[in-house]
Amino acid sequence: KREDVFRFMNALKMIVAATSVGDVHSMVLYPFMSSHREVSPKHRERMGIRENLIRLSVGIEGADDIVADLEHALKAM
Repeated sequence: KREDVFRFMNALKMIVAATSVGDVHSMVLYPFMSSHREVSPKHRERMGIRENLIRLSVGIEGADDIVADLEHALKAM
């Protein structure tokens, strides 16, 4: 659900929410409401872009820090 996606994204401490990826920092993107918001619902469904999809772009931070941030956000669910 959309509420779960936002709860997860808001619980992240280091990983930032973004509307596009392509930076040195780790980011999460919510394609349903950002990169694919103009795509028809039927086409989004065929592409696998569902309301609960989050895209993670891993940056240059330490792997342990990234994993810890993701674990923290998942526990907040």
